[in-house]
Amino acid sequence: MPNIKSAKKRVLVTEKKSARNKAVKSEVKTEIKKFLAAVQSGDKAAATALFPTTCSVIDGAVSKGVLKKNTAANKKSGLAKKLNAMA
Repeated sequence: MPNIKSAKKRVLVTEKKSARNKAVKSEVKTEIKKFLAAVQSGDKAAATALFPTTCSVIDGAVSKGVLKKNTAANKKSGLAKKLNAMA
């Protein structure tokens, strides 16, 4: 445990940021799993409806600094390929 006041503050801030990042990452993973489940079941209507919300959640993670821009683009591209392969 740190003794210096600024170090104590850094510990608190880091814990807070880590919890927020973990929540955002979890939300992204959950949305991706929902989308992939729809694709796996072959339900094109559900997958088409879930795709924009999934992309939106991924973009939100980028704006919060949890995911990098290229990582998000890569994820969205992969999801789009899976959606288009259903046609």
